[in-house]
Amino acid sequence: MVGAGVLSLPFAMSELGWGPGVAVLVVSWIVTLYTLWQMVEMHEMVPGKRFDRYHELGQHAFGDKLGLWIVVPQQLVVEVGVDIVYMVTGGKSLKKFHELVCPGCTPIRQTYFIIIFGSSHLVLSQLPNFNSISGVSLAAAVMSLSYSTIAWGASADRGKQADVEYGYRASSTAGTVFNFLSALGNVAFAYAGHNVVLEIQATMPSTPEKPSKKPMWKGVIVAYVVVALCYFPVALVGYWAFGNGVKDNILITLDKPRWLIAMANMFVVVHVIGSYQIYAMPVFDMMETVLVKKLHFPPGLTLRLIARTVYVAFTMFIAITFPFFGGLLGFFGGFAFAPTTYFLPCTFWLAIYKPRRFSFSWIANWICIILGIMLMILSPIGGLRQIILEAQDYSFYS
Repeated sequence: MVGAGVLSLPFAMSELGWGPGVAVLVVSWIVTLYTLWQMVEMHEMVPGKRFDRYHELGQHAFGDKLGLWIVVPQQLVVEVGVDIVYMVTGGKSLKKFHELVCPGCTPIRQTYFIIIFGSSHLVLSQLPNFNSISGVSLAAAVMSLSYSTIAWGASADRGKQADVEYGYRASSTAGTVFNFLSALGNVAFAYAGHNVVLEIQATMPSTPEKPSKKPMWKGVIVAYVVVALCYFPVALVGYWAFGNGVKDNILITLDKPRWLIAMANMFVVVHVIGSYQIYAMPVFDMMETVLVKKLHFPPGLTLRLIARTVYVAFTMFIAITFPFFGGLLGFFGGFAFAPTTYFLPCTFWLAIYKPRRFSFSWIANWICIILGIMLMILSPIGGLRQIILEAQDYSFYS
């Protein structure tokens, strides 16, 4: 649950301001916990049947054809988008680690670090399923907790900077509005678990007496307590310490203590290695299913080797071309995460359970749907603008 998006939360706060920033963090935490509960509940709502994939739930709600077309494109954009962002994150963190441990060394281009990071996935992507990467996933969870704690702890240790400013970053009203929209996408990106929650729940044993939703919901509660303990201190302490001077990745802003920040950046690398695989697995499954069933490729090691290598190479190429962490989070957070995290679960719930009009469930779901649609439409505009602005100042030789 704790994704690398947590590192951009102080930057999002600098574009939102204290009041709106805290409100957006709290509302997002509540809304996404509610929609995640819906996903867990709907996994086994039909006796004797389990909806193991997000698109299966969509098909049950809206029919085989429409449900597939509503869900699959959105889920695919989320998973590919996350993997692209994690390629950028891994490369940036490796570069920062190199600069901290060897300050006198010849600078190496960020592009090379993205390639180094991507190369690890050429091997890891050949693992066949979720159970095979459980060890990697556990390491990723420990790492995310560690670097989040270091991020806010080191910020608190640095203290409030002498020249800190809490006003909006942009000098114009239009710039402030666009930054605000991009920041909403940054926050949305931080809540990313919905897209694979059914696949994860599918690995749990389930009987009529002991349905999987009970242990799954306990896991979700623990995860969201951890999310709160990570997200809120990082966002609030990071913004308090650096104000609107904070960079789009808090660990890039921090330099001291050198050994601790270097360690935190390496924790990020380990985390995004595991998280990349978590989001890539459903894409691999989808690709291989299409290649075998539709295009009649023979299943086996050769197919897996070629298909997964091509996917890793594609995400690496896009990450090298657009290595803009903050802008990518703003764009994908709104364009992809808003539907799958904020309002698609609510539309499924309304279509399947049909709660009474103006009941609490009906009102809560429609509020989530309206907020999600606004986020999906507006946030990518701010994110795209930020990518363009960052591209103007970027050099591939840096």
